[in-house]
Amino acid sequence: MVINMKNWVIKMIKKYQEATSTKNPTCKYHPSCSNYAIDAYKNYNIFYASLLSLWRIIRCNPFSRGGYDPIPKFKKNHIQPNQIPKGHKHEKSD
Repeated sequence: MVINMKNWVIKMIKKYQEATSTKNPTCKYHPSCSNYAIDAYKNYNIFYASLLSLWRIIRCNPFSRGGYDPIPKFKKNHIQPNQIPKGHKHEKSD
């Protein structure tokens, strides 16, 4: 359900981009706010991506400097199954 919602939101953002493609771009950030939102929805859950996108739109105002502003990197390093430390209770025993 959440994946379908994320895909729907991304599709709506792309429709917005198509509808506004003939207008002069005025975004002072790179990537643009809509591309930033698409990146956020592709990399984070729908709630955090919505929060990031809203915060980016709020920051896009005449008083901001703009510039390069990518989505934040993941803060947690997730352990892959093949990286489980030896002796860990979830380690497979032969």
